[in-house]
Amino acid sequence: MASSLSSLAPSMCPLHKRFNPKPFQTPLIHPLKRNPKLSSAAIRATLDDKGQISTNPSVLLQEQKQPNKEVEECVRVLKNAAKTRKVSSDEILQAFSVIEKAKLDPSGFLETLGGTKSPGRTWMLIFTAEEKLKRGRYFPITAVQRFDAAGKRIENGVYLGPLGSLTFEGRFSWKKRILAFIFERIRIKLGPLNPFEFSLNGKDEREPGMKDPLFVWFYIDEEIAVARGRSGGTAFWVRCRRVGN
Repeated sequence: MASSLSSLAPSMCPLHKRFNPKPFQTPLIHPLKRNPKLSSAAIRATLDDKGQISTNPSVLLQEQKQPNKEVEECVRVLKNAAKTRKVSSDEILQAFSVIEKAKLDPSGFLETLGGTKSPGRTWMLIFTAEEKLKRGRYFPITAVQRFDAAGKRIENGVYLGPLGSLTFEGRFSWKKRILAFIFERIRIKLGPLNPFEFSLNGKDEREPGMKDPLFVWFYIDEEIAVARGRSGGTAFWVRCRRVGN
């Protein structure tokens, strides 16, 4: 089951649940300190208290290879898609293709993805595409992933409101732009009951590697992230608040 969640395939649950900002408990995005060494502008999108996204110029963090205007426009497309969920699948797939081919420098990706201290940062899945970008669709339920760069921890959760939630938690390793991970435990919550927790993989304490589930990251800024999973599917996330279990 853990592998299926990591494959970036469309959800196995038929329930359609649009994003509701009410369950989120912690602040979203803190003010960004501008680095005078960085000059390239990207497109900034921020989820505010009403679940809205603003689009204003911002700065790509710690990327030596600056994105060109075509990449910046594709980032704008994805952030508009996260805001409205009305951008066509074809436009999103084209944006994925351009961003993947740009091969931006990933040196600042991990810190941007997972922050500098625990418990890290959380990201809500917006859109998933099939292998080779054949087809794609908006993810129909609330799926959130937490990346903790300081502790090298990952949490992958699907949240169904009052019905409950299903989360996997584990550890990850990072090499250049590849994040490989191993889930260690699963947590199931049903309605108002306390969650049930089960261990996975026994005493396997090895570092995650290329044979494990992984993400290859093509773009990360303070608000969206684009990656491909081991199965070949590509997806993008928008940064969000933590979801309470």
